[in-house]
Amino acid sequence: MVAITASMVAELRARTDAPMMECKKALTEAEGDLVRGEEILRVKLGNKAGKASSRVTAEGVVAAAVIGNTGALLEVNCETDFVTKNDAFLAFVNACAVLAAEHAVADVAALAALPLAQEGFGPTVEDVRRGLIGKIGENMSLRRIKLYASGAKLASYLHGTRIGVMVEFDGDEVAAKDVAMHVAAMKPAALSSADVSAELVEKERKIAAEKAAESGKPADIVAKMVEGSVQKFLKEVSLLDQVFVKAADGKQTVAGMLKDKATTVKGFTLYVVGEGIEKKVDDFAAEVAAQVAAAKGQ
Repeated sequence: MVAITASMVAELRARTDAPMMECKKALTEAEGDLVRGEEILRVKLGNKAGKASSRVTAEGVVAAAVIGNTGALLEVNCETDFVTKNDAFLAFVNACAVLAAEHAVADVAALAALPLAQEGFGPTVEDVRRGLIGKIGENMSLRRIKLYASGAKLASYLHGTRIGVMVEFDGDEVAAKDVAMHVAAMKPAALSSADVSAELVEKERKIAAEKAAESGKPADIVAKMVEGSVQKFLKEVSLLDQVFVKAADGKQTVAGMLKDKATTVKGFTLYVVGEGIEKKVDDFAAEVAAQVAAAKGQ
């Protein structure tokens, strides 16, 4: 049997907001598998158990730049929140976003090789990055870029420095900007139900099946319950099916608003700082114990 440690329980609790004992039970059932433990909690506790799963611990900044019909959304990471407020760091990130749009680069390796001079460092982006690491005393990295260069119209929205959105559209600019703000607030997984990844749909179907099975209802009813849950999920995570955050009646969907504005959204990208990055969590008690043991050995 896998030993369920306090740190494992704490991590699952941080992901799900579920009670400590429920987390321990779920991990025991999942034999220590955190992903499976989270699924078990969602079956038992519903979507509430997944509300903290998007929390991230890595720090950094998202920046956007649109030049003509070319745009770039960029994430640059650092170690602490303190550095995200550093003027030199922010200037570097914004300069990189502009360079990415100007030169239409789609990957960080190409961006790192572009010419840039800042704070006496250069002549490339990579040289400036290394120079700032030495000056600020903290590691930083160019994480990801999304380039739009199809010639379509672009709208961007930044919510502070931690959330960034780029929308590709035809039609009304105000409507497109509103969509970008909506994406930042509601964080849809895809443009439409058909665009939701098969992996995400299958995961949701599995969870819905386990939850429906606990009802004890006949198989045909369970099948309908599962399908209903999946369809509800698809509407919740699909941009066009979501209720528009500015809907006056509280019912109009994004698709309905866009139709009224004669606007078409072709695609979007949402960046949330640190999303998907695992940040090392130090075991303070173990560190203290190790220091005490080391001191005794001297």
